[in-house]
Amino acid sequence: MTIENQRDLDGILAIGRIVAEIRDAMLAAVKPGMTTAELDEMGGQMLSRLGAISAPMKCYDFPGFTCISVNEEAAHGVPGARVIGEGDIVNVDVSAERDGYFADTGGTMVVAPVADGKATLCKATELALARALAEVRTGAAINQVGKAIEDVAKTHRLKIIRNLAGHGLGRSLHEEPEGILGFYDRGDRRFFEYGQVVAIEPFLSTRSSYVSETDDGWTLVGDPASRSAQFEHTVIVTDGAPIVATRSQTAA
Repeated sequence: MTIENQRDLDGILAIGRIVAEIRDAMLAAVKPGMTTAELDEMGGQMLSRLGAISAPMKCYDFPGFTCISVNEEAAHGVPGARVIGEGDIVNVDVSAERDGYFADTGGTMVVAPVADGKATLCKATELALARALAEVRTGAAINQVGKAIEDVAKTHRLKIIRNLAGHGLGRSLHEEPEGILGFYDRGDRRFFEYGQVVAIEPFLSTRSSYVSETDDGWTLVGDPASRSAQFEHTVIVTDGAPIVATRSQTAA
């Protein structure tokens, strides 16, 4: 989607604020002993209260309001009976629609006590997102997002999950440009266009470069001993720094 008018801008910013609020509330609520289904129900109640609809449910019949991935699960984790424990690494991915506009966001945290390696993984992935966003502007090469993420991964001796990527969105959950990769692809000749709405989401991992679906048909897992993190923002491309629609409301 490309922003065409004030209504488009207001629509993306409104749904962006909603998913950001839910993301932050869910991550803050994570505690040992709760199930991922309980955490997801919180997200579902907030979506209803804020007048939004779960995008994975709406678009793909996903069996949950949000995607919650724990430990070996890299993405698209199905909420259920899994009990969150001390030291677990938990990713929450929230995407939703309101008034015909979509936004997508995610974050990762570690349940105390926090091991140094897991803290480093999360901090590095969050840094990778910040570095990637610095490359998003009108006329910039899309593959520079991947280069920025790859540089951070190499510095921290982490792997990039190569078959997960960012994407365009706005009028639906996944649109062009698809495949905004987390590594440098010199063959990608695309450029960002003014007003494009895109989701930038690095996935860094301790062991896995690729993930595949488990028997549930949704959850993505690589090496069972691997741990991964994802941070994601929906942004609008401008001639300068992108407009971050999913920024935390506590951030100025």
